[in-house]
Amino acid sequence: MLLKNLLRSLMVFSLMGVALVACDRGTTPEDPDPAAQDGTVDPTLPDEPDMPTEPAEPDMPTTDRTGAWLDRLTVIEEPNADSAVARIGAGDIDVYAYTIASPSTFESIQQTEGLQYATSYGSYNEMTFNPSACADTTKINPFSVPRIREAMNWLVDRNYLIEEIMGGLGTPRWVPINTASADRGRLAAEIRAIEAEYAYDLERAREVVSDEMLALGASLENEVWTFQGAPVEIIGLIRSEDERTQIGDYFAQQLEDIGFTVVPDYKTSTEAAPIWQGSEPSECLFGYYTGGWIATLIDRDASGNFNFFYTPSGLPRPLWQAYTPSEEFAALAQRLNDSDYGSMDERSELFAQALPLALQDSARIWLLDRTSVAPYREGISVSADLSGSIYGSALWPYTLRIDGEEGGELTWASASILTEVWNPIAGTNWIYDNALIRATGQWSYMPDPNTGLNWPQRVESFQVDVQEDLPVSKSLDWVTLNKVPEIVVPDDVWVDWDAETQTFITAADYYTETATALIKTTATYPADLFDTISWHDGSPFSLGDMVMSLIMQFDQAKEASAIYDEAQVPSLESFMSTFKGIKIASTDPVTVEFYSDNWSLDAENAISNLRSLWPYYSQGEGAWHTVGLGVMGEAAGQAAFSADKATTLSVEQFSYIAGPTIEILSAQLTEAAGQGTIPYAATMSEFVTPEEAAARYTNLQSWFGERGHYWVGTGPFYLERAFPVESTVSLVRNENFPDPSDKWARFAEAKIAVVQIESPGMVTAGDTATFDIYVDFDDEPYAASDVQEVKYLAFDSAGALVDTGAAQNVADGHWQVELGSDVTQGLAEGSNRLEVVVVSNLVALPSLGSVDFVSSP
Repeated sequence: MLLKNLLRSLMVFSLMGVALVACDRGTTPEDPDPAAQDGTVDPTLPDEPDMPTEPAEPDMPTTDRTGAWLDRLTVIEEPNADSAVARIGAGDIDVYAYTIASPSTFESIQQTEGLQYATSYGSYNEMTFNPSACADTTKINPFSVPRIREAMNWLVDRNYLIEEIMGGLGTPRWVPINTASADRGRLAAEIRAIEAEYAYDLERAREVVSDEMLALGASLENEVWTFQGAPVEIIGLIRSEDERTQIGDYFAQQLEDIGFTVVPDYKTSTEAAPIWQGSEPSECLFGYYTGGWIATLIDRDASGNFNFFYTPSGLPRPLWQAYTPSEEFAALAQRLNDSDYGSMDERSELFAQALPLALQDSARIWLLDRTSVAPYREGISVSADLSGSIYGSALWPYTLRIDGEEGGELTWASASILTEVWNPIAGTNWIYDNALIRATGQWSYMPDPNTGLNWPQRVESFQVDVQEDLPVSKSLDWVTLNKVPEIVVPDDVWVDWDAETQTFITAADYYTETATALIKTTATYPADLFDTISWHDGSPFSLGDMVMSLIMQFDQAKEASAIYDEAQVPSLESFMSTFKGIKIASTDPVTVEFYSDNWSLDAENAISNLRSLWPYYSQGEGAWHTVGLGVMGEAAGQAAFSADKATTLSVEQFSYIAGPTIEILSAQLTEAAGQGTIPYAATMSEFVTPEEAAARYTNLQSWFGERGHYWVGTGPFYLERAFPVESTVSLVRNENFPDPSDKWARFAEAKIAVVQIESPGMVTAGDTATFDIYVDFDDEPYAASDVQEVKYLAFDSAGALVDTGAAQNVADGHWQVELGSDVTQGLAEGSNRLEVVVVSNLVALPSLGSVDFVSSP
């Protein structure tokens, strides 16, 4: 009965063209505005599709309580998933915040009494390559050659990985686009072409590798590649906690089959991170790494993935700074990242050009998307994200509770915690850490776990003005969308930063002529914002915190800055390529205008532009006085925010929760309190008074005296203590959090459609062929009004796309496709395939189905 309870879900995710057999889950492309990466509008759809304005409401708990439902959450490390399942069954832990894709472990979950699980589809595996030549010229790194990296796509049999290692819990993948995403459906034909071009072909891989290795000066002796008389060794950095051990071993065997000598280096996430993310690539401490990621938000728009995964703009880490995409690929990646297109057709063309270039670059090769489960004990409720599971959900801190209780304590276990240092500017990017970090902070918006569309969290109203010819739509009533002929950038908006004078540069001084923008967003906060929100150390939230977050967006990437960090330059350059200006239009209530040429397909998700000044940095929320201590310490050369700069200067990377930099922060706090320091005073003194500064430093000193760390947020939990050696973390309810505990309890089970197709079986050339498509959820027909589109693609026996279009609705849950005589006439005798993509209004994940049919003369 293995996988019995997942069969319906798995039917949905049969990969187009591949029969389905049945961040690192560590890190996440969390642009999380992935990067992620948001938007689902098809050019054939009206601007405003018929979508619900509220999610369905289940039986919800009601309460007068505010903040988190729990009083305390204890977080521990448990790297072994099988042990975690047993410990839940024994009552030792309550939630295992990890995405499990092992068939045997899932069977254990099913057979263990008192367990339930959340299913998710946003976790995926890839092989990360070191793209640098070795500094030691006696060694060769084959993966420094793009053609060899490209050839690795032919070396890997992805179907073998799915069938033999994953036990059917996944789908093969070749491109930087999740199977469960809107763009997978939009770009089905382009992706199928790549799948055909890069299908498993060991001999083709061997041929390309041979040509390139000979060009490097290597020789093949007794079927083994050698260089200067020694075997060419490749260090395989292989994760030891999950299926990546088997994947890494398989890849090692494939490499050895074409003549390389592989040295496996098995490491946990904590052990591997300093090597693949922190070491200088030219040191050649690894050749390949078994990477894993999780999209913590539903991927509504994958256009930012090229920039994130293939260019130095992705992350300020040594590995990313070693990426050297071709000029053509880099330009396309930037254009897609910046939404530099005027129509969906132009967008599709940019994708069609970028996808093959991504395979030619192959800084990493994509292997598979996982269908995963996260177990937790019965008697507990939590909102999981369809893409990010429990630990990737923005809602888990607000919804995790013991059924029928207010308060109480639970134990949360994760495969790794405290994997890297915590600092909000450039700290840990690991999902294990960020799951906890999100609980201590908050965003100005809240992503829907089923659709990926944003709902307001701190913002009271949101208006989006966009150039009238752009394909932007809205689905939810809380957003106002206006299509306008032109958006002029006012002279008084802030456009850039002068690191010498520590002041903003206005449009009047920056532009030589009147500037225009493609989009303007206006976010208005509640009038009582500063009366209701406070930092965990007791300091009232203020406009100074918001302005500080904008300063930090610029300052680190400016050479004149005291904290200049060259690793931050690509990110700022990418940002500035579309940024047109920002303005605090009002301070009562706080109203922020943002001008840009980088627009979102969904108006709701345009709010993620700088999060409308909300001070949630790349890796966590930060107050001006806590971030300021790090600025002081980095300016003094004592430590650095980013791993790249810390490595370059041979200093520690800032950790705000534990370790040697705590003493540095303490010394800076003493100095700041004594001198009444206001960071970036030339600008910040307009928003921060000396009295506020003195009070904040006093609050922080008291906080540190009680907690022993400097991690301060405004979220529903605060960090009580973190113990890196013991790998434990304690989170405690923030009693001052203003929102009702039941605020986000309204999200129901995701209505993922299940697709079944009835085929005529045999189709005679020249006859019309009719296919009936049945779409349902929980054995009930899916309402036609809840379906955005049903698209079909017909492929001949050679795998070529011969027809595509929209299915016709017959009734609720029933759609129909007709292949005309002109299509069937061209089909050669043999087996063909019809594939269907169902896009729901209720869930952002498309449902896929396919059926084979035979054509005859």
